Amino acid sequence: MIPEDLYYSEEHEWVRLDEDIATVGITDFAQDQLGDIVYVELPAVGDRVEAGSVVGELESTKSVSDIFSPLSGEVVARNEALDGGPEVINSDPYGEGWLIKLRPAEDDPTSALLEAEAYAALTTD
Repeated sequence: MIPEDLYYSEEHEWVRLDEDIATVGITDFAQDQLGDIVYVELPAVGDRVEAGSVVGELESTKSVSDIFSPLSGEVVARNEALDGGPEVINSDPYGEGWLIKLRPAEDDPTSALLEAEAYAALTTD
């Protein structure tokens, strides 16, 4: 199930916009492809990130994958709970498994992202 109220990148990150803060995580599709996540590396609070740039990595029992920022902006929070329990990304990717919160640099930060229907088409054969 792909939440309708989120925006998505082609690299399988999601964005929830709450006023001037964007919460970013990976999609259910992405966590399923990765398998059991055992380690997360995230940017520091205060880091400036660019849309499309690598901002961290996820290590699973299968592989290591880059995390791409779907937006440009400043990191205002990172999910510290993932340091001791990265597996929450597998069990709750759209909730407690969020990765970072950004203050977007763009006025219309979601303009280059996909809506749920377009993302669903990307992930189904």
